[in-house]
Amino acid sequence: MDFLIIGLVAFGASALTLFSGFGLGTLLLPAFALFFSAPIALAATGTVHLLNNLFKGSLVRKLVDWPTVLRFGLPAIPAAIIGASLLTYLDTRVAAIVIGAVLIIFAVLEFQTWFQRLTFPKKYLSLGGVLTGFMGGLSGQQGALRSMFLLKSDFDAKRYIATGVFIAVLIDLVRLPTYAIGLKDAASITQHEIALIGFGTLCAFAGAWLGARYMKKTTIGFVRYVVAGLMLVIGALLILGIIGN
Repeated sequence: MDFLIIGLVAFGASALTLFSGFGLGTLLLPAFALFFSAPIALAATGTVHLLNNLFKGSLVRKLVDWPTVLRFGLPAIPAAIIGASLLTYLDTRVAAIVIGAVLIIFAVLEFQTWFQRLTFPKKYLSLGGVLTGFMGGLSGQQGALRSMFLLKSDFDAKRYIATGVFIAVLIDLVRLPTYAIGLKDAASITQHEIALIGFGTLCAFAGAWLGARYMKKTTIGFVRYVVAGLMLVIGALLILGIIGN
């Protein structure tokens, strides 16, 4: 049952969110939280997120704006380590509450029209990297913040997505080892759980391939509201202790 749930969610989320540039981690987190504690579920989700972005990155690498990746991504690296380190120091129950609260806050903001239109000038890219990296490390939520700072870069849709993918990769590359070192449950992860993460990754690859062939960009607005709605539900479930313990 666990493989079926993780596989279906990873496949569907990857296909649905390919063109939006955000949402895979949020949709996949509750599936892993059914079988892992909140911090480990976040790390497992991050692993699938990283590998899926590396797969997507191999397809769009020629479209990346590398100066923006460096200007945004380099400040994000130490910030992500700090955020991830903070998470590892929290008790499992407290970590679930923190992650849940962050999800609810961002979900409420996503429903606000002014927040959807909020952008920052290019001169704040480095600040955006710091904020995005920290929140990515602490809660896994980096897409919304990253978007606010990249939308002023005047990229077409493909370059915007490609650049965002590689920024996300940089953040994931440093937060995941930080989780592995700091989370006490990480050392006791079983072969079954590793296989579960691997299966989720393969299903996400398949979903990305399907999305590239059949999904349209018109799904972005729909995806935004689906993700925000699920963030509210997931956040509440984490805070109430129904999942992620």
